[in-house]
Amino acid sequence: MDDSFKAEGKYKYIDKGEGPVIILLHGLFGALSNYKDVFDSFSDRYRVIIPLLPIYSLPIISTNVKNLAKYLENFMKLKNLKDVTLLGNSLGGHVALYYMMKNPDKVKNMILTGSSGLYENTMGSSFPRREDKVFIKNKVAETFYDPINATDELVEECYNIVNDRAQLIRILAIAKSAIRHNMKKEVPKMNVPTLLIWGKDDTITPPVVAEEFHSLFPNSELHWIDKCGHAAMMERPKEFNEILSKWLDVQYGI
Repeated sequence: MDDSFKAEGKYKYIDKGEGPVIILLHGLFGALSNYKDVFDSFSDRYRVIIPLLPIYSLPIISTNVKNLAKYLENFMKLKNLKDVTLLGNSLGGHVALYYMMKNPDKVKNMILTGSSGLYENTMGSSFPRREDKVFIKNKVAETFYDPINATDELVEECYNIVNDRAQLIRILAIAKSAIRHNMKKEVPKMNVPTLLIWGKDDTITPPVVAEEFHSLFPNSELHWIDKCGHAAMMERPKEFNEILSKWLDVQYGI
């Protein structure tokens, strides 16, 4: 993955390839590297963009789903992007949904994987043992079906985030915002083709969430990945990319 950032004003992003535009939106604890396999697999025939969402740099009072979606809106205006495919994991899916609600004419397709927006089991409203690295490691491991994916690097990254008071406050603000911005009434109005790729063993946004999304969207497909948790594109990248590739090829006639 070519992870060299481009920067324009307040925006940092990775941008590679030519063709139909796919925007990848990361989650609350996610990093751009979470999409490494998607980025590497699709940037040869699509233009793949990963904006760095300002989860930890917005003013605390403005740290919410609405303003993250507004940030995406302004970024897309700056880059003159339209008819895009939005792909969001976890919080990134929620941002995609909120953006879609406000800008339905700018989105051609949407892909959600482990998305919040209806319901999720968060890490909790507080972190009473946030200085305990074993506790954090166990929480990170819950993201995956196979805890071996909770690498030391991931654990260290999450540990540093939750032990930074300013960042922790933003995490809690986002968690509360996600609850406030429930999308159940808005999803049935979203008519774009939508792909749901879900880990059957996701404990954060469990399978029932995927089933509810599928029942609410007017035009959706739901695909399951066995022995897979909340971050399917990381844990089972081959299966994830196969599902995504076949679906996108149909949408774009490739």
